[in-house]
Amino acid sequence: MTVIGVITRGKYGHRLIEIVKEHSDFSVVTADLPEFVPIFIEEPDEFLERLNFDLRVFSAEIVVTYSLHPDLTSAIAKLAAEAGVRSLIIPGGPSRASVPELKKISEASGMDIEVDEICCTLEPNSFNRPFADIFGSPVLKVKTENGKIAKVEVIKGAPCGSTWHMAKEIVGVPVEDAPPKAGLLVQQYPCRAVRGEMGGIHESGELHKQALIKALENEE
Repeated sequence: MTVIGVITRGKYGHRLIEIVKEHSDFSVVTADLPEFVPIFIEEPDEFLERLNFDLRVFSAEIVVTYSLHPDLTSAIAKLAAEAGVRSLIIPGGPSRASVPELKKISEASGMDIEVDEICCTLEPNSFNRPFADIFGSPVLKVKTENGKIAKVEVIKGAPCGSTWHMAKEIVGVPVEDAPPKAGLLVQQYPCRAVRGEMGGIHESGELHKQALIKALENEE
């Protein structure tokens, strides 16, 4: 059985655990970080040690960390590499992670490290499979009847669950209105992607719009 490690921090990461359990047969191991931590952590290794951070999360070959802190994320990446983790997925984007430091860790250890602003851009590779075959950039299969969306099957969906929400709510919508409606439904979903900027939740909405357009073009 595939085991996925999830490192949570405050409210972040718990929805991913629910979605993974609901839409896959993966087993999940977790470790928790406190919601509030210092802006700068001089000795992150010692900081994690004082927290009694549960190192069993690194028994998974694929780990998703919502540490959302450059110092903590780099320390977690080192621990993951030492434990033999195959793929480390880091949501939150470069502002929450020291990309140059992570690149050094990846090159030295051979561990794949993916830093994503939004998790629905995640694409599968030889390291993050089978997780990224099910969770990441949306892939849909659609059926229409009488000019309306009759059914949407999620082949791959966003780890936050927005794709499955959209697939349910889009049924009954006229085909010509469905792609923009898909993007709107994703933007209305309580995803924690950044709002009010050109990227973030708007990029997620556009990804889902294009995924539905492609599914309509490929309808059997």
